[in-house]
Amino acid sequence: MALGAAVGLSGEDRHKGSFTIDARATNLNKHGASVQLGRELMVGAVITVRNKQGAQLSARVVARLAAVQGVATYGIEFVEQDEKAQRFWGISFPTSAQ
Repeated sequence: MALGAAVGLSGEDRHKGSFTIDARATNLNKHGASVQLGRELMVGAVITVRNKQGAQLSARVVARLAAVQGVATYGIEFVEQDEKAQRFWGISFPTSAQ
């Protein structure tokens, strides 16, 4: 969905530096999102994502999608695809057509 949300991200960047940073999540879906931040991440890295209610989930960086003026956009997917992940964004997603 073309919705966005403020999130907190933490983990290790490309240079093995620990970070905790506010970021923007876009293209929300029940499996993850795109996130925009001013750090370089490694594809395959696992980061922690916090929503505005304080819930946390682990997510894997699956792709670097873009970088513009020092802000990179990465595709992330939740490590666990359970009910907690499906409720993480606080919205209901349409189910696939049967």
